[in-house]
Amino acid sequence: MERIDNPRLMDPALPPDGTRRLEDSAVELASVAAGLAGKLSADTVRAVSVLVRSMNCYYSNLIEGHNTHPVDIERALRGEYSQEPQKRDLQLEAFAHIEVQALIDDDSRDLGDIPRTEYVLWLHREFCQRLPVTLLRNRDPKTDREVEVVPGAFRDGEVIVGSHVAPIASELPRFMQYFEERYEVASLSKVMRIIAVAASHHRLLWIHPFFDGNGRVARLFSHAFLKELGVGSALWSVSRGLARNVTEYKASLIDADRWREGDTDGRGSLSLRGLTAFCDFFLSVCIDQVKFMDALLEPAGFIERVRRYCSEQIEQKEMPRGSFEVLREIILLGALPRARVEEVTGYKERQARSIVARLLELNLIRTSSVRSPLELNIPHNVVGAWFPRLYPGDL
Repeated sequence: MERIDNPRLMDPALPPDGTRRLEDSAVELASVAAGLAGKLSADTVRAVSVLVRSMNCYYSNLIEGHNTHPVDIERALRGEYSQEPQKRDLQLEAFAHIEVQALIDDDSRDLGDIPRTEYVLWLHREFCQRLPVTLLRNRDPKTDREVEVVPGAFRDGEVIVGSHVAPIASELPRFMQYFEERYEVASLSKVMRIIAVAASHHRLLWIHPFFDGNGRVARLFSHAFLKELGVGSALWSVSRGLARNVTEYKASLIDADRWREGDTDGRGSLSLRGLTAFCDFFLSVCIDQVKFMDALLEPAGFIERVRRYCSEQIEQKEMPRGSFEVLREIILLGALPRARVEEVTGYKERQARSIVARLLELNLIRTSSVRSPLELNIPHNVVGAWFPRLYPGDL
């Protein structure tokens, strides 16, 4: 096995300034992301964020070959786990992913630490310490050696990922120190910072600092990095786009692993052409996902889909009349005081209470107490109608 023991072997860490296509993509991404959160009330944004975290978890795990149905993810969030060990493990894995992204989205940690080794270790620790023991033991198919994944600790053995020989374990601290230096935000222009999210995503996977969890950590890292830059948010997920283009994603990662091919392929050890192509792919996926969510969250279209859903449910006598008016008010203006339900629906107190009770029963709204305002909730059974194409097929 060749020894990858010099951190400079990961150069180039970034495409050069003046790479027009990437710079244009970075500017476009910042532009399309700017107005996303302003479309809806803060309370509705919070409800959609919960949905997006579940979606992000579903797609990120799917990339790893772990297909956990969104219904099983929703059950896990309620503390309802399968009696089947393998399905239960996947539910616990999904719950772990969602909890860690919630910490990121809720600003529970100083995002200024993102390019740091400690932040990467923190992500891995927070994710893996929530996993069942069965998912922390793996057998290396090449050596048949059983390895234990230690949450928040670098691997202590060598790995080969496909044809890529990862850096030797003893030098991982040096590689991560170099990673910090090359992606230090203060040293980069605003445009290059966005490009750095794409480049660092590949280089973190190239370093492969852990025995397992590298893919999930890298995607959480990119989500956090974008959020730090004011481009990412809890309302969209790059993982959805990567999973929907998983063949190209994995092929682009492999191409960026290649060593430099001749004098026209940059001056570092790795292929500049491969890294540039990966950044182009990654930023294009980001732009596509922001535009997709922007269209879904456009208020008029969103409200119309909710109206159609409510009309069908009322016709089938599954929902009482006045339900749509309550949901519309909450979506557009945020948490609704119970005292205003009569005004919004035009019904007397008794019928208004009946509407609220049924919407709570259907899990379309939630409240912290019998006196608290009513807030939007988005259970999986309405996702297909309210947010079409969020998940593949008819999931």
